[in-house]
Amino acid sequence: MKKSRTTITEIANQLGVSPSTVSRALNDHPAISKKTKKAVVKLARKLNYQPNLLALNLLKNKTNTIGVVVPEITSYFFSSVINGIQDMVNPLGVNMIISQSNESYEEEKNIIQTFTSIRVDGFLISPSSETKNFGHLKILTDNNIPLVIFDRDCEGIEVDKVFVDEYNGAFQAVEHLIQTGCKRVAHIAGQQTLSTARHRFKGYKDALSKHNIPVNEKYIVESCGFAPEHGIDPTKKLLALPNPPDAIFAINDGVAIGAMYVIKEAGIKIPEEISVIGFDDDPHSSFFKPSLSTVWQPTYEMGVLAARFLMKRINASNEILSFRIETLLPELVVRGSSR
Repeated sequence: MKKSRTTITEIANQLGVSPSTVSRALNDHPAISKKTKKAVVKLARKLNYQPNLLALNLLKNKTNTIGVVVPEITSYFFSSVINGIQDMVNPLGVNMIISQSNESYEEEKNIIQTFTSIRVDGFLISPSSETKNFGHLKILTDNNIPLVIFDRDCEGIEVDKVFVDEYNGAFQAVEHLIQTGCKRVAHIAGQQTLSTARHRFKGYKDALSKHNIPVNEKYIVESCGFAPEHGIDPTKKLLALPNPPDAIFAINDGVAIGAMYVIKEAGIKIPEEISVIGFDDDPHSSFFKPSLSTVWQPTYEMGVLAARFLMKRINASNEILSFRIETLLPELVVRGSSR
C-alpha cells in the first residue's frame, strides 16, 4: 500500500503539540522555543515531511506559477520562445506550466480555464490559428488576471504585447529575390486569420509594388499549416502553371523545406532555375542542400521580454501601468537556396 504524505497534523500528534505550533516551528516563529523547534525539525526530517507549497501560496493569494499557452511546442520557434521565458522567470523562483493548443480554439479555451482554476498568477499566450473570438481572453482581463500576448496579435484586446516585425522581414526577403534577378515571385501564404500571415503577405505585395512587379494572383497559394508536408501541394500547383515562378517566398521554413523537396523531385535546380526563401531561421535550415535562405526572428528575446512584461504586471500590485507593445526586428539570412 502506498504511503500517504506526512502532514503537519501527524507531526503534531507524535510530539503532543498543536498543528499550529508545528507550523510556526517550521517557519522559525520567534514565539516557539528553540527546544520545540529542534524537536519539530528533527521529526519532520525523519518523516520526510514536504510542505504543501501550493496551499501556502494560496494563503498568500499567489502561486508563483505562470501559465504559458502556445499553438505547439515541437517547433524551434516556440521552443526557443519558451527557453527565453524560462530563463527569465527561473531566477525569480517562478514556475511555469506549459500547454499547447494544437492550433485549436476550443483546446485553447479549455487550457486557459484549467490554468485559471489552479490560480496561476498570469498568462503568456500565443493564440491558435482558429482563434477569432477573444472572449475567453477578455474574461482574464475583466478579472484583472495579468496577460501578455506574443507573436500573434489579438486585435482589440488591450494588454502588453510582444511581436516581431513580420512585414519588415517579408519585405526584406522578397526584395532580396527581386534584386537577385527574380521576376516571377510566388508566395505560399499562411492562413490570413493570423496577424503574422497577413503582415508577411503585405510585405510580399509591397516589395513587388516597390519594384513595379504586378501582383499575380496565380502565384499566391495558401498553405493549411506550417510543417514541410504543408508546402508540397501548394508547390505542385505553382510548378504546374504554364509560366511557373522563378522564386518562392514561403510563410515559414517548414513550408519552404516542403517546397524544396517538390522542386528537387521535379528535377528543377535550386537556385539556378528557382529560388526559395523561408521565414524563422530554424537551425535545421542551414543543413539542407542547398542551405535555405530565410528570415531570422529573435524568438529567445521575445520570450524574455514577454516574461519580463508579465512579471512586472504581476508584481505591480495596485500600481497603474500603461500597456506596452514591443516590436522586435528580424534579419535576412542569405544562404544557398537563393541566387
